[in-house]
Amino acid sequence: MSIIQEFKEFAIKGNMMDLAIGVIIGGAFGKIVDSLVKDIIMPLITVITGGGVDNLIF
Repeated sequence: MSIIQEFKEFAIKGNMMDLAIGVIIGGAFGKIVDSLVKDIIMPLITVITGGGVDNLIF
């Protein structure tokens, strides 16, 4: 069985659609988590630590 034939069978079974939906949902979830950390969690940490975290030299 050739690779092309196997790919056609894979795509016809609906796995391709499931994979595409998973990638889209994963990307959206990543953006939600990134926004949550950037807009909510990091400002809270900055307030708790007094805002001097950016001035530290490591």
